[in-house]
Amino acid sequence: MTYEEFKEKVGSVILTDDGNCPVTPVVQMLQGKWKLQILYELCIKCPMRFGELKKVLKPITNTALTNALKELEADELIQRIQYNEMPLRVEYSLTEKGRDLLPVFYAISQWGMKYIP
Repeated sequence: MTYEEFKEKVGSVILTDDGNCPVTPVVQMLQGKWKLQILYELCIKCPMRFGELKKVLKPITNTALTNALKELEADELIQRIQYNEMPLRVEYSLTEKGRDLLPVFYAISQWGMKYIP
């Protein structure tokens, strides 16, 4: 996509109603050491349990994973499903809002494969 194509697609929504860039709140929502990696893993395999995420996100700590999952859940990008069985089972999956990020992650992956050896 060229700069001109981008401007044409974005059109008049380059700024939000309050005059801010619409990218800024998205970046703020996704910032953090582990959030993008958690979302990416859930794009690949969904649902996932806490232990599965911890295993693929080495060397993440339990606290860091718990905090990131809580923030992603608060932002409605993932959902936490707790099953009433013993032993307790909890799974995390993308919400519709989170699934809407799939094309974004695909584009980032393509860019990474092209420019990052």
